Amino acid sequence: MDSFDATDTAIIIAMVTGYIVLTAWLTTRSRSKTSSEFMVGARNMPAAVVGILMLSEFIGAKSTIGTAQAAFESGMAASWAVLSAAIGFPLFGFFLARKLYNSGEYTISGAIAKRFGRSTQLIVSLIMIYALLLVNVGNYLSGAAAIATVLHIELPMAALVIAVVSTFYFAFGGMKSLAYVNIVHSTIKYLGVLVVLAVALAMTGGVQPIVQALPAFYFTWDGDIGASTIAAYFIGNIGAIFSTQYIIQAIASTRSADAARRSTLIAAVLAVPIGLALGLIGVAARYLYPGMPSLYALPIFLQSMNVYLAGFVAVSLVAAIFISVSTVALAIASLVVRDFYVPHFQPTLEREFITTRRLAVVIGFLPLVFVCFAPGLLHLSFFTRALRLSVTIVAIIGFYLPFFASNRGATVGLLAAAVATTFWYLFDNPYGIDNMFVALLIPPLVILAEKLMYKSSA
Repeated sequence: MDSFDATDTAIIIAMVTGYIVLTAWLTTRSRSKTSSEFMVGARNMPAAVVGILMLSEFIGAKSTIGTAQAAFESGMAASWAVLSAAIGFPLFGFFLARKLYNSGEYTISGAIAKRFGRSTQLIVSLIMIYALLLVNVGNYLSGAAAIATVLHIELPMAALVIAVVSTFYFAFGGMKSLAYVNIVHSTIKYLGVLVVLAVALAMTGGVQPIVQALPAFYFTWDGDIGASTIAAYFIGNIGAIFSTQYIIQAIASTRSADAARRSTLIAAVLAVPIGLALGLIGVAARYLYPGMPSLYALPIFLQSMNVYLAGFVAVSLVAAIFISVSTVALAIASLVVRDFYVPHFQPTLEREFITTRRLAVVIGFLPLVFVCFAPGLLHLSFFTRALRLSVTIVAIIGFYLPFFASNRGATVGLLAAAVATTFWYLFDNPYGIDNMFVALLIPPLVILAEKLMYKSSA
């Protein structure tokens, strides 16, 4: 079938609505009732639950639709955008998970403050809030593209629907609820991607016709992306995993340091099949619909499905939206409360809990202001990871090279990295140098320069 009529659309809306009602009920049943449950699930989450939660950004709407979009444009090499996370999570588990868990902190800025001081903590928090807000801009845009395709509504209206529903999830449920409801979301999401892949390959007659029809680079290891961009994928994903607030929050939610490490291995295993599937979906879309906008490389296949199958996939895309938007927004709220509200106002635990929920509502709707200005999803996604990479570099220096741990050097290095990386991204990576490398090099160079200047003046 090529399009949905009014009856088909009503069936799909009913399926999506039913799913929202079901998961809203689950959110209500498992909602957080204290500040501890809201922030870190009372530190009682099983490793498997946390592993799925940590994978949120990599199987969320932005990464899902963005990876298929990039594969449509540049070939199977776009799969590295997700596959590289399978390397990043075990490295995170080996080097930082235990240290972060044992620090007793649930924010990356709080953990860094113990090594560098208050001023560095505030800069880290601001950079992370900036990066995560942009992450959710991409999440809203990609999710809106999927919903608009299925329900035949405009992108701004679809984005508003996402804001209303997802804000309820994280503002009402908190970490305790999100962790368990995300099990449902992730299962539905995985099955939905596999359904899209099956339909795509059925329409193409398998992989071989695609290989024969498309340019050869579509099935090379580096595609039309290039080795430097793939290296940036690896660096960016590893950096994001090491420093992203909701991942640190998830680690803090486990029952022990060993469970925290196990959860990273679970996340790594889950990243592999979905990365490959998204690449194949993107190249299949290029083979079948070469002239369409690349943003619709994944949702376009819903128009060729049985209405009930399309409804299930629509539900899976909605699940992906909730996975990504909710965890990121909760992370932003945690940073604002932990690093700015609590130190200044010193509220009671009850007042902190109420304020966190109110802030969560504002944070949930703020990305709507910027949705219409977002560029290519995968490029935006990796720019936000570049910003977080600079935080990772500073954290690693603090934990493993304490001799170089200077509050002034770290603060200046992070500020310089945030400004330079942003300008490098806005000017489309001058000289062919990805903004990821700018974020990687500036903090250690500034910290080293500050250390040498301090020693020479001593």
